Amino acid sequence: MTQNPKKIKVTLVKSLIGTKQAHRATARGLGLRHVNSSVEVEDTPAVRGMINNIYYLVKSEV
Repeated sequence: MTQNPKKIKVTLVKSLIGTKQAHRATARGLGLRHVNSSVEVEDTPAVRGMINNIYYLVKSEV
């Protein structure tokens, strides 16, 4: 009996130009490259922490 893990859809809504290097690396770690690019990632505490780190650059929905 395996359950599908919950997913979060994350969209990059602001450009990475002029942001901190660590924030650019976080966006890249989530798989976001270009403005308006979206990825679906598993809902884990690590991923939520990454989203919280760059909250001003992304839009997330469950």
